[in-house]
Amino acid sequence: MSPERLTPPADEAETPTDAPVPPPTGRFGPLGRPLGRNAFVTGFVGGLGVFLAYATYAAVRNAAGMLLLIFIALFLAVGLNPAVVRLRKWGVPHGLAVATVALGIVLLLCGGLFALVPPVVNESTEVIDNLPGYIDQLNENPTVRDLNERYDIIQRASSAVTPANITRALGGVLGGASLVFGTVFRVLTVLVLTIYFMAAFDRMKEGAYQLVPASRRQRVRLITDEILTKVGAYMVGALAIAILAGTSTYIFLIITGVAYPFALAVVVAVCDLIPQIGATLGAVVVSLVGFANSLTVGIACVIFFIVYQQIENYLIYPKVMRRSVEVSDVAAIVAALLGAALFGVIGTLVAIPAVAAVQLILREVVVPRQQER
Repeated sequence: MSPERLTPPADEAETPTDAPVPPPTGRFGPLGRPLGRNAFVTGFVGGLGVFLAYATYAAVRNAAGMLLLIFIALFLAVGLNPAVVRLRKWGVPHGLAVATVALGIVLLLCGGLFALVPPVVNESTEVIDNLPGYIDQLNENPTVRDLNERYDIIQRASSAVTPANITRALGGVLGGASLVFGTVFRVLTVLVLTIYFMAAFDRMKEGAYQLVPASRRQRVRLITDEILTKVGAYMVGALAIAILAGTSTYIFLIITGVAYPFALAVVVAVCDLIPQIGATLGAVVVSLVGFANSLTVGIACVIFFIVYQQIENYLIYPKVMRRSVEVSDVAAIVAALLGAALFGVIGTLVAIPAVAAVQLILREVVVPRQQER
C-alpha cells in the first residue's frame, strides 16, 4: 500500500469528525459556554434561593390581611355563582345577573346594619346615662357599702369612669375612627372584589384550565366544576339554615315580648353561619338579653334554644348538608374543629366544603390510581 493512500485529505485532517458543531448564530450572536459548577457558583445560587424564599415569606406575611380579604371575596363569589347561573338560565344577561346578586348583597348588609346599629347606640347611651344610678344602687348594698368604707371603691370607680377615660380606654377618638373606617374599608373591599370575581368567574375558570396539560384538561375541568358546585351548595344550605334560625328566633322574641327582636334575630342568623359553635353564641347573646328583661323570659329563651338546637343539629343541618355537600357528620365536626384551630372563623367557614373537595379528589383520583397498581 502506498504512503499516499495512508495520508488523509487536507480537509479531513483539519476538521476532526468528533468536534461539537457550534450552534447557529442568532440575532444576538452565538450562545456562550455554560457556567462551570464550581463552589462559588453553587453557593451563590443556593444563597439566592434562600433569599428568594425569605422574600416570598415576608411578602406573604406583610400581605396576609389583603390576601385574606381576597380569599373571602373569592369564596363568596364561588358560593354566589350558582345564583348568577340560575338567573342566566332564566334569560337574564350576565351583567344584569351579576348586578342583581350584588344588589341583593348590598341590601342584606344595609338591613343588618339598620337592625344592629340603632339598638347598640341606644343601649350604650342608656348605660352611660344610668351609670351614676347603678353606682348608687351598689352603694345601698351592705356588703358593697362595707367594702366602700374600707377601700373607697365606689369613689375611685366614679372618678375613673368619665367620658375622657372611656375614650382613652377605647383608643382615643382617632383610634375609634381608625377602627370604624378600617372595618368599612375591609367590607367594601370584599364587596367590590366579590362583584369583580362574579363578573369574571367564567374567564378566570377558563384561564386556570389553560394551565393544565391538554391530555388531563377535561378530567380536571369536570372535577373542579363539581367542587365549585359543592361549595355553592354548601353556602346556599348554610344560608337557608341561618335564615330559618333567625326567623324562628324572631317569632319567639315577638311572642315573649323581648326588646329589639329583629336585631337579635339578625345576630342569631349571622352567628348561625359559623358551624358548630355559632348557634351557641347567638343563643347566649339572646338569653342574656332575656335575663335582663326578667328571670322567666331568660329561662324561656334557654329552653327555646336548647330545643331548637337539638332539632337543627340532628334533623335540619345533617339533612341539608348531606344533600348539598355529601359530608358525614363526623367529618364535618372534625373539619370544623381543625379549621377553627388553624385559621379561626374563616377556617371554620371553609372547612366543610374543603372536606367535600378532598373526599371528591380522593374518590376520583387517588383511589383509582391505587386500584391500578
